[in-house]
Amino acid sequence: MPRITLTVNGQPASAEVEGRTLLVELLRDKLGLTGTHVGCDTSQCGCCVVQVDRKSVKSCTFLAIQADGAEITTIEGLTAPDGSLHPMQQMFREHHALQCGFCTPGMMMSAINLVETHAQCPTSEQIRHAMEGNLCRCTGYHNIVRAIEAAWPLMQTDAEQTAEERERTCTISNT
Repeated sequence: MPRITLTVNGQPASAEVEGRTLLVELLRDKLGLTGTHVGCDTSQCGCCVVQVDRKSVKSCTFLAIQADGAEITTIEGLTAPDGSLHPMQQMFREHHALQCGFCTPGMMMSAINLVETHAQCPTSEQIRHAMEGNLCRCTGYHNIVRAIEAAWPLMQTDAEQTAEERERTCTISNT
């Protein structure tokens, strides 16, 4: 079996994998990172979304061997070493954007990718479109959209714009 090496949540990792091993199996079964869920095994629900080299990937249809040399971020990698939550986690909590929590890891990983790839605050319609590959069976999507809108200004790093200006820009663009 081939041995792959990768970085998972900032830590080096390696494992022997069969060619057919899925990334979600590597993460859950070999590395013990069970925050990434398997909901459908067909790439329909989005529960298994992780980031591979800062891009959202549905790990239930991504071969582990494809991740050789990659940087993987899972839901477990979002919390800071001091225990503080990632801004997206904070906003999901504050805006009641979760219920049972099964879809939440995939939702958050997709939402983070969305925010990181938009220089301007995405509109509600853009958010809904980008999140179409993530299904939630418990909630309406309204609070999820609101959480993503609220997280956008917190995740921006433009030093020339204050947090209040970013918040106002996002709020104005979505009214």
